[in-house]
Amino acid sequence: MSGNTALDNNIVSLAGKVISSPEFSHEVYGEGFYIVYIQIPRLSETYDNIPVMFSERLVRPESIKESCYLSVEGQFRSYNNFNNTNGHKLMLTVFAREIEISQEEVTHKNPNQICLNGFVCRKPMYRTTPFGREIADILLAVNRAYNKSDYIPCIAWGRNARYAATFEIGDNIRIWGRIQSRVYQKKISEDQVEERVAYEISVSKMEAVKENNNKKE
Repeated sequence: MSGNTALDNNIVSLAGKVISSPEFSHEVYGEGFYIVYIQIPRLSETYDNIPVMFSERLVRPESIKESCYLSVEGQFRSYNNFNNTNGHKLMLTVFAREIEISQEEVTHKNPNQICLNGFVCRKPMYRTTPFGREIADILLAVNRAYNKSDYIPCIAWGRNARYAATFEIGDNIRIWGRIQSRVYQKKISEDQVEERVAYEISVSKMEAVKENNNKKE
C-alpha cells in the first residue's frame, strides 16, 4: 500500500441498517449527492450511526428506504463546512464508491472496517483516564487525488496509545480499525448546552511505514 495511491490508502467497508431517508447534500457539475445514515452494531451491543454520501448516478435516492440494509465500499472523507452559527467545522462522512441494497440483513464477519495510510499532522495527545485507561488522539492527513487531503481523527487505546505517543508530525503510519460515532455535549453559552456527534476511527492495529520515516520502530 502506498501513501500516494489515491484509492488504496483509504478503504472503508460498511454494512448496516438504513435509519434515515436520503437527504440532498450538494451538486457538482449537475451531479447530485445525498447523505443517508446507517446503523452498524458493535460487539458491545451498542451501535454506530454513520453518514454515507452517495451520488445519484451510483444509486437513485428513492431506492433507499428506511429499514432496508446497505453494504457500502468507499472512503472516509473530511469536508470543511462553513456556516454563520458554528464557523468552520470539519465534517466527516463515508463517500460511497459501491452500494448494494437488500431488504434483509446480510451477515458480515466485520460490518465496520477501515484501513488508512496517512501522515501525522499534529503531535498525538496521550493521556490516561481517571480509571487508568491509556488513550491517544491522532489526527491523520490522508492524501486524495488532485492534491487534496482528508483530515481524520483517530483514537488509540492501551499499548497502541503508548505507541502513538512516540509519533512525530510528518510520520507516515497505517491504521486499521472501525468508524465510531460518539455523542458529546458542547457548551454554547452559560445556559445552553448542545448535543453533537463526533466521528473518529477506533484503532485496532497500527504500524509505522518505516521507509517514509526518519526513526525506526
